[in-house]
Amino acid sequence: MKNIEKLSLLEIESLLLAAEKRKALLSRRRPVSAVRVELIALADSYGYAISAIFDVSHAPPVVAKRTRTQRKGKVPPKYRDPENKRNTWSGRGLMPRWLADKVRRGAHVADYLIPGLARPTLKNVRSIGPRTVYKAEAHSG
Repeated sequence: MKNIEKLSLLEIESLLLAAEKRKALLSRRRPVSAVRVELIALADSYGYAISAIFDVSHAPPVVAKRTRTQRKGKVPPKYRDPENKRNTWSGRGLMPRWLADKVRRGAHVADYLIPGLARPTLKNVRSIGPRTVYKAEAHSG
């Protein structure tokens, strides 16, 4: 709604006219409860139940409110940058830039684990080495 202080005389007059029209309409209306009682009585006088006249099945369906999915709680950090204590990472989601830069320069992610919390989270653990044991070939004898 507009600020009344900034309205011109013409705008105030039109606003007052609209308010008077709305007031007149609302004062002519009868309360819903009174109309409902009269409709039920009228239906009864003709031998009908109000539910037979106003079919409830054709009423617009009531849309259920969507339930909010609960968010998972905040996870404490597992990794911390010793140079800047505000740089932390919980181990979930993408690796943060500060840690990715250090890994690119040759550091290991495990070097930044906060002591006493948990094991490293990285999925791509470096392989142990080339496979050295092979299945022995079956010799036909």
